[in-house]
Amino acid sequence: MKLAANSTVASTAAILTIPKPSPARSFNPPLPCCKITVPISTSSPKSTFHRPLYITNSLSDPKPKLVGAASATITASTTTTDILTAAPQAFVSRFAPDEPRKGCDVLVEALEREGVTHVFAYPGGASMEIHQALTRSSIIRNVLPRHEQGGVFAAEGYARASGRPGVCIATSGPGATNLVSGLADALLDSIPVVAITGQVPRRMIGTDAFQETPIVEVTRSITKHNYLVLDVEDIPHIVKEAFFLASSGRPGPVLIDIPKDIQQQLVVPNWNTPIRLPGYVSRLPKSPEFTHLEQIVRLISESKRPVLYVGGGCMNSNEELKQFVELTGIPVATTLMGLGAFPCDDKLSLHMLGMHGTMYANYAVDHSDLLLAFGVRFDDRVTGKIEAFASRAKIVHIDIDSAEIGKNKQPHISVCADVKQALEGMNKILEGKKSKLGIDFSSWRDELSEQKMKHPLSYKTFGEEIPPQYAIQLLDELTEGRAIISTGVGQHQMWAAQFYKYRGPRQWLSSSGLGAMGFGLPAAIGAAVAKPDAIVVDIDGDGSFIMNVQELATIRVENLPIKMMILNNQHLGMVVQWEDRFYKANRAHTYLGNPSNEKDIFPDMVKFAEACGIPAMRVRSKSALRGAIQKMLETPGPFLLDVIVPHQEHVLPMIPSGGAFKDVITESDGRSMGETDSFLLLLYFSCLWITIHFLRCLALVEGLDLFWTFSVFCSVSTLMFLWSILYLS
Repeated sequence: MKLAANSTVASTAAILTIPKPSPARSFNPPLPCCKITVPISTSSPKSTFHRPLYITNSLSDPKPKLVGAASATITASTTTTDILTAAPQAFVSRFAPDEPRKGCDVLVEALEREGVTHVFAYPGGASMEIHQALTRSSIIRNVLPRHEQGGVFAAEGYARASGRPGVCIATSGPGATNLVSGLADALLDSIPVVAITGQVPRRMIGTDAFQETPIVEVTRSITKHNYLVLDVEDIPHIVKEAFFLASSGRPGPVLIDIPKDIQQQLVVPNWNTPIRLPGYVSRLPKSPEFTHLEQIVRLISESKRPVLYVGGGCMNSNEELKQFVELTGIPVATTLMGLGAFPCDDKLSLHMLGMHGTMYANYAVDHSDLLLAFGVRFDDRVTGKIEAFASRAKIVHIDIDSAEIGKNKQPHISVCADVKQALEGMNKILEGKKSKLGIDFSSWRDELSEQKMKHPLSYKTFGEEIPPQYAIQLLDELTEGRAIISTGVGQHQMWAAQFYKYRGPRQWLSSSGLGAMGFGLPAAIGAAVAKPDAIVVDIDGDGSFIMNVQELATIRVENLPIKMMILNNQHLGMVVQWEDRFYKANRAHTYLGNPSNEKDIFPDMVKFAEACGIPAMRVRSKSALRGAIQKMLETPGPFLLDVIVPHQEHVLPMIPSGGAFKDVITESDGRSMGETDSFLLLLYFSCLWITIHFLRCLALVEGLDLFWTFSVFCSVSTLMFLWSILYLS
């Protein structure tokens, strides 16, 4: 086997350092301690997916629907046991069994055998052969992005919305490096993505050839595993391994780098080569031990103020989570990644916790005596000051990745297992012992209900200005909370997390761990391809939207019914908020409009859309907003709505970075902070004026020495000035 592989997971695959690889070089790995055969999904679709010209915008069932061969693919919710024991199905190849075919055709058929029906691929010199092979496939359809970053973000959106691995393809050099942000994002958010890149021919690797980059080395730390293919015969089992690795355990991105001469080489493929990853498989989580689950149930029965802290690891176990909550009555706080794992409109939902979480969610965690952390990683944007986070509580941590257990916060009880299996086990225990346990948290729930009444999510209105929170509330109302929402990164992302009530899993698509601006629009493309019957809305900011604005062309050409609602404040809103809070409102390159003409909206997002043949409109007044959103939703196909909002709005509540719940900020925004500054300046000069006239009168009446009078004046004014500076800082 001639293969160079790199991985951040435990595996027996060897890592070869080959500065100038040669086809003659070979490598024989040590004999594995066990042999594992992973059967492939091999059903082919009855017909190739082609989007019709007219697409309705009716609300659809948010549950994922599998398309074509994708119904047989390995999903992130599938357990390792299911994958390893699945029965093989017949796959009808377009080639005769002993017919030689190019490596690129082997690659495409390998993707077909994995149930792939859509890829997001941008061609180039080193990947042309793959694109030629794609044109010969009747199963896989390429959705052509207008930038490789758009392609990888679209693959992520596809995976997030469907649970199936998303596939993107790029050429060598700059094409491959344009995938880096998406791969890093997929790793941090645990999204199954298979990225395929073309590479210069083997004989040219290491010679600084045209468009050569060592993408395996570049992506070493931001992929779950990656491959450099050095033998055309390795393609079938490498693709099989890639999909297995991307989907099993904690999902993540896998990259396959294929030199152009490998793509062109003729071969008769062997589709029955088994996967040999004994090291990786042996370290995959086993079923949770019954005694550990009993200990958790006992802690629940002994607690008075328990809280569920639920993250993205619960996205495939939402039904088991709902049953667990019904059996225990424990309130649920979710992370940004966990939105939708538990219905936001449920009376036991505390919505999101963390830096911009609800007051009552953070209150619950701060006052809890038992924190049930399921599928989370104690991220700094959730915990703030880690020592103060849930300082009164015993902590139970269940996660599929052993590396996350105790990494940031030491738990009292930890279980390394699939959260779905752990919940199933605890639900069985609770069903059998509920009457004996005497679980009753009604007083705790009443206390939190009181907090909800005291500190609801709120915002202020100023005449006809459109509060961005109100725009999202209206969208939630008009879509009945059933749309798939993608976002960029910034204030609009936080407001979309706070004010849209997600009813189910895989409705919320956002770059959470990496915080990659420009994610929203291409992610919406992937979601619309994965779920063509769903309403897909990209809630974006003007700063994020323009970073991948070229993908409007893809939306138009594919006629994807994506609705784009831009909350346009002409600024980098979140950075402006931090400038207001921590930098005395000093603007440091955060204005995105035209400084020479601040009255006009710049750039004109409506004209961007019109240039791509997409209907669009702008709305400036609150009274016109409802009608504008209704028009956006009712218009067939894509539509862009440019909503002009004030830049002074702040995302509240806010726990400052590194702070604790006691440091939470709940009031004021850019307007009120500016009013405070103006008031202090007015007070300062008024006091100076009074002091001057008072001293002048004293000098005239009492005949005081002018030098003494001037000295008193300088001392008083200096003290007032220092007091003002101290207050403002």
